[in-house]
Amino acid sequence: MDYFKNLLDLLKTEREEDRNQYRKLTETTSIAERRANGLTWYPIAIRGSELSRGDYLTVEVERTTHHDVPHQLRAGLPALFFSNHDPQKDRVEGTITYQSGNRLKITLLTDELPEWSRDGKLGVEMLFDDKSYDEMQEALKAANSLAESSQNRLVNILTGQKSPTFHPDLPQINNPRLNDSQNRAVEKIRAANELAIVHGPPGTGKTTTLVQAIKTLIRQDHQKILVVAPSNTAVDLLSEKLHDEGINVLRIGNPARISERLTALTLDQKMADHPLMKEAKKLKKQANEFKNMAHKYKRQFGKAERDQRKALFDEAHRIMKDVGNTEQYIIDDLVAKAQVITATLVGSNQYMIRNLTFHTVVIDEAGQALEPACWIPILKAQKLILAGDHCQLPPTIKSAEAARKGLSTTLLEKCVLLHPESVSLLDEQYRMHERIMGYSSKVFYGSQLKAHASVATHELFPGDSALLFIDTAGCGFEEKLEGTSSTNPEEAALLIKHLTQVVTELAPFYAPTDFPTIAVISPYKQQLNVLNEQLLHAPDLQPYLAKISANTIDSFQGQERDIVYISMTRSNDQQEIGFLADIRRMNVAMTRARKKLVVVGDSATLASLPFYADFITYAETHNTYHSAWEWL
Repeated sequence: MDYFKNLLDLLKTEREEDRNQYRKLTETTSIAERRANGLTWYPIAIRGSELSRGDYLTVEVERTTHHDVPHQLRAGLPALFFSNHDPQKDRVEGTITYQSGNRLKITLLTDELPEWSRDGKLGVEMLFDDKSYDEMQEALKAANSLAESSQNRLVNILTGQKSPTFHPDLPQINNPRLNDSQNRAVEKIRAANELAIVHGPPGTGKTTTLVQAIKTLIRQDHQKILVVAPSNTAVDLLSEKLHDEGINVLRIGNPARISERLTALTLDQKMADHPLMKEAKKLKKQANEFKNMAHKYKRQFGKAERDQRKALFDEAHRIMKDVGNTEQYIIDDLVAKAQVITATLVGSNQYMIRNLTFHTVVIDEAGQALEPACWIPILKAQKLILAGDHCQLPPTIKSAEAARKGLSTTLLEKCVLLHPESVSLLDEQYRMHERIMGYSSKVFYGSQLKAHASVATHELFPGDSALLFIDTAGCGFEEKLEGTSSTNPEEAALLIKHLTQVVTELAPFYAPTDFPTIAVISPYKQQLNVLNEQLLHAPDLQPYLAKISANTIDSFQGQERDIVYISMTRSNDQQEIGFLADIRRMNVAMTRARKKLVVVGDSATLASLPFYADFITYAETHNTYHSAWEWL
């Protein structure tokens, strides 16, 4: 079927570009550069090791320096355990199975530590993640086979070959914890035979709605549900919320953050708490003892010693086989008892649930999910619930060609257009002042979004303005090109000056502990560096720095603050605005603020796009337009 063949081609293009970018970061760079790029932990120390499934060795390591360097190493990724004495020769591949803080566990494709590991200068380096691409590719091929044979109604619906159907006469349930649009969404989910879509604009309680819908489905269908999302953070949030509702949740994979409540839901922890695990641990200890005894026989030994060494290894392997069987029984038991299994999209195909099918699969944050990855859990489903907001940022695509040809268009976006009858819009938001919400509601949500009474007019102090556009046109604040990014130091300085004024105005109204939270965001990473530098050197802001965070717009998706400043950065005679032309980025930016949104930018540059021209008009209409000259 052309639909899947096209996706396979796009995925191949994306994979090649991703691999090329990885090569550039690794093949010609020093270990210090790779560490700075977040690909490598070096140096590390071994903190422990044990035999794991399949007689592979799991090693726990800790990075001993450079603790503050951000990194990309996470559970599930392929990685290299190496010695920097001879990194081309002294290396073993494996998979990271756990990562928290400055420690991680890597399961190596060997059953014993190599000799060179005793000589120090050890490190762990992330390898290119072929496995995820393989999983996506296989899922697309399987979906293609189903589509061509017309064997799977859901696949045919998602590709536009058929229309979704709904149960006509379910008794209505009105949940007092939900508002009208949330209840309508739950009813749509209940009634859907194959597909339901929850369109959740910012602050509308999408997670709350999903949790209540899942609770209702468990009561209604008495079937296990698979809940997935593209990021560990989103999976963690849903896992906790579902657990709080008394649902038996099994979290597959490694949480993004470690908390006692979240750890208790993971497969590893539930296995550790299982009554049969005590026996498995005892056996594992025996196997390790036999292995240690075998390792005492070093290079120079005769036939008798060799036979003894082999016998010890054989016994260790036999015991580990028993351990494997016991652990598999425990896993099967835990999976069978779980009401909801949660995982990332790719993680939904881990060995412990690989062959399971589910009556219902829920994909949250579907607006940020790469479509090929979505097909991994979809193939396990009879019924699919997509939840997200296609009016916010799509997933990051490495290949400009693949993005241009359609890989950046999500399955959510396609299904909203194909099957509007499946869509429920959550239309009441609990975050933003109505003035902040108004423009996004008009442009992205057909003016259907309304502010709940609790937030509609909330303000920082009586008479404060919830929205400001500060126009730098005519001030001579020219942007500067920094590599592929842009900066505007003068605009940043103006923003900091205005922020200082606002903080001073707020001080009489708030105790330090209750002071409003503030975000300073920009589309450009280099401008963010400029803003951070200026924040650190603004004397009047020093007492409030704990309340101020700075980030790129893309990194800030999903977060919110009381006050948000947006530094638009672009200012040039050519009216070039770069990726500000993707107005979904501005939708994300504008909808992060609860009580005050301040946009600083050059109207002469921005107004080249009707979206920004109309926003400036919106600000003028509400008397919230100001010239930067007022602060100069």
